[in-house]
Amino acid sequence: MGMSVPYIIMLILEAVLGLAMVALILLHAPKGDGIGGIGAGATVFTGKRGAEAGLDNLTWVISVSFMLVCFILGFGLVR
Repeated sequence: MGMSVPYIIMLILEAVLGLAMVALILLHAPKGDGIGGIGAGATVFTGKRGAEAGLDNLTWVISVSFMLVCFILGFGLVR
């Protein structure tokens, strides 16, 4: 009566999404430069506004995916 392969995959996905979400949140620049301003890396792409907008969108996608995986695991839809 071990864990199924889909359940293990969902647990790994949950951990990866959680770590990615933490990393993305730390990269945001709330009022100052924050961690995202180290080395002026945000201005390399399309300017700070474009990079920040892309970071916002990616954070939303990762956080919604994380919540979906949590609901799937929490309600026992994958065993």
